[in-house]
Amino acid sequence: MKEPKNIRGLVELKPDYVGFIFYPHSKRFVGDLEVGALAAIPGSIKKTGVFVNEAMDVIADQVINYDLDAVQLHGDESPDFCRSFRKFLHNMQTEKHVEIIKAFGISEEFDFATLSGYEDFADFFLFDTKTSDHGGSGRTFDWKILEKYHGKKPYFLSGGLSSDNIHGINEIKDVRFYGVDLNSKFETDAGIKDIDKLRSVFERVRS
Repeated sequence: MKEPKNIRGLVELKPDYVGFIFYPHSKRFVGDLEVGALAAIPGSIKKTGVFVNEAMDVIADQVINYDLDAVQLHGDESPDFCRSFRKFLHNMQTEKHVEIIKAFGISEEFDFATLSGYEDFADFFLFDTKTSDHGGSGRTFDWKILEKYHGKKPYFLSGGLSSDNIHGINEIKDVRFYGVDLNSKFETDAGIKDIDKLRSVFERVRS
């Protein structure tokens, strides 16, 4: 999200999370979005900043500036980085727990064994379609690949979810499946969400 009026429209739908991309090379980059644009978001909705291979202090500055509730690491961040970042957040002595969501690009060749190193430092994983642009491709991956995941960490499903394929999530019988990340297929332009389309799919998912 990057436009105040559009943000207000989405908030009315009461999503669990709202994402803001702080990756300058993304066409959905928040740019100079005013802090006040997020101030009216109720506490029941988690404001999530998306970062790609960013320095810890830069991420921390945005956590403070925008009062973020969650941070999604969508780059090549290592387990050591996640461990250090978790400690970094703790040392900030904020009154709330800031969630860490570690994203991974999934393909047929993905080695789920590598996730074990992240288990202790992330609150959630996010499985997206592998791309060179760190997500936002609008393409799905074969969800059957998830059968290779044997970890305990709950996860979000992302990558090309749309009104046409959202019904397919009913086939995922996995207690670790936590939520869906809806993005490019619900936009009228990069970073601008189609509120009517989202309202319709929210009703389908919640039912």
